[in-house]
Formats: sequence, C-alpha cells, structure tokens
Amino acid sequence: MSHAEGVNVQRRRVLIASTAAIGAAGVAAVATPFVRSWAPSAKAEAAGAAVTQDISSVEAGQMVVVKYRGKPIYVVKRTEEMLATLDPVQSLLADPNSDESLQPEYTKNQTRSLEPGLLVVEGVCTHLGCAPGFRPDVGAADLGGNNWYGGFFCACHGSKYDLAGRVFKGVPAPLNLPIPDYSLDGTILTVGEA
Repeated sequence: MSHAEGVNVQRRRVLIASTAAIGAAGVAAVATPFVRSWAPSAKAEAAGAAVTQDISSVEAGQMVVVKYRGKPIYVVKRTEEMLATLDPVQSLLADPNSDESLQPEYTKNQTRSLEPGLLVVEGVCTHLGCAPGFRPDVGAADLGGNNWYGGFFCACHGSKYDLAGRVFKGVPAPLNLPIPDYSLDGTILTVGEA
C-alpha cells in the first residue's frame, strides 16, 4: 500500500479549515480589546463635549460658574454700570484691545463678548493657573481704590483683570483671560460650540 492511499484528504481539509477558523477567532479575541483601547474613554469624550446652561435665573451683576473641559467658565451678567467701567480702565490695561489674548474672532471687541451684557470667560489666571475671584466692588481699597472699577483678582500672585477679563499692567499675568468658543440661543448658553 502506498503512502498516499492511507491519507483521508477530506478529513485533512476539515482539520485545516477548523484550525484556521479557531486561529482567526483567537486573533479577533486578542485584537478587539487592543483596537478598542484606541478609542477615547466615555469620561474623555464627556470632558470635550459642549456644555449647555440655562442662564435665565442669573441676576444682573451676578456670576455663575460652568465646568467645561475641567476648567471653570465664569459667566457674568453685566449691568449697565459694569459696562460703563470698561472705558475708564483702558489706560491701566496691558492689552486693552485683546490683540494678544486667546479668544474667538467674534469676541474681538471692547466687551469681549457676543452680547455686551454677558461675559463668558475661562476662570483660570494666565500667570500660573489659579482661579481668580470675582470682585465687582468698585473702589475696593485692597485692589487700588480709585483705580479699581471691578473685575477679577487672583489672590495667588496678585494679578488683576477688569470686567471684560482684560489684564492690568504691572501684574504677573501676561495675558487677558481666555474666551472659549460659545453661542447663545435666547437664555441657553452653549460653551464649546460657536
């Protein structure tokens, strides 16, 4: 009897096909978690997602904080009196026209906003990243008396910003507070989308 006569070709084909199928399933089982690890986590996706906030309950002169990408976003409903302070403070500012600051093109104006009565700004000092406090009180003795028209004060190293988030001269912070992309639809503010 020859060697070829004892081989069952049909059985060999079934064994080769079975081995290939099991091998392919094993490769798929190993590759699936590896490929899935490339996708961002749900937490990371949520951190980059736009945030909406109904600002109808925010009172004139009040500030609320919205969290976006792990940063505080200050939303200030400015009064006419607050807006009137933006002119007299110009000579005290390092970048009054916001030429060097991070902000969308649609906020390149004196109020640094879409709508003059609403300021939306990152609440992170441009010096070392502390959170400046909201100090709307005009003439505060600890902040310069007659030269203080209200704004934000960073207690970490003494940086000051006006009510448009523009930085004062002679403080450690080099830039105005950044303005994130945002849109306004009635009283619904969306941070993270223009």
